Amino acid sequence: MEEKSFDGKVAIVTGAGQGIGFEICRQLANAGAAVILNDIDETLAHQAAEAIQQTGGKCIACAGDSGNYGFIQEMLALTVSRFGRLDIAIANAGITLFGDFLSYSQQAFMKVMEVNLGGTFFFAQAAANQFKKQGGGGAILFTSSVTGHQAHKQLAAYGMTKAALEMLAKNLVIELSPYKITVNTVAPGATATERTMNDPEYRTTWSKITPMGRPASTEDIADAALFLVSDKAKHITGQTLIVDGGWTVVSPSPI
Repeated sequence: MEEKSFDGKVAIVTGAGQGIGFEICRQLANAGAAVILNDIDETLAHQAAEAIQQTGGKCIACAGDSGNYGFIQEMLALTVSRFGRLDIAIANAGITLFGDFLSYSQQAFMKVMEVNLGGTFFFAQAAANQFKKQGGGGAILFTSSVTGHQAHKQLAAYGMTKAALEMLAKNLVIELSPYKITVNTVAPGATATERTMNDPEYRTTWSKITPMGRPASTEDIADAALFLVSDKAKHITGQTLIVDGGWTVVSPSPI
């Protein structure tokens, strides 16, 4: 993206205390956007926002559960109160609860659905209503996963939610295009983040089975995300951009 290509834009990014979400916030702020950085972990949210502020970016923390309907409304109200509008909504928050299908608990299933699907659905709804009220359109982006395209052991519930998000983006094209609102999805493959790097074998394993020879960096995913919410993608909607170094083409299992 060109320098300051998001000047004057206001964005919310959920699940952004670290990893992909944080990098998206950092890049948006560096490109001139005012960013509301959400994370369920209050300490993490404030530390992340402060790190962006220290490099000259405009960013405020908004800690809370983005899977909670009431909190979503509060987050939108805060955004409009502070910045007067909203232009970009990135639903990045999600949880991964591994488990064997035959013994997967109802509690785990419902939690994954609540955060990954419910939170995304109602965040998009709230953002779209704000865009409609403002006039002039807006951009919505969902974070999916390659597990929405290829089966992965012990991720039946998670993969199901990610495939559903991609279908949601397609469905919303019908309802939101009249308001000049784009809805797209970025689907990361294996990505080196603070969480995945806790596994000492992660980089080695995924480097062997990824055609490009390494897992993605958070910058790789953020670059794709910023394109999809930029003015350069204003005629792209209902699409999914897979960023996985070619893994879904060959799909060898890491397990």
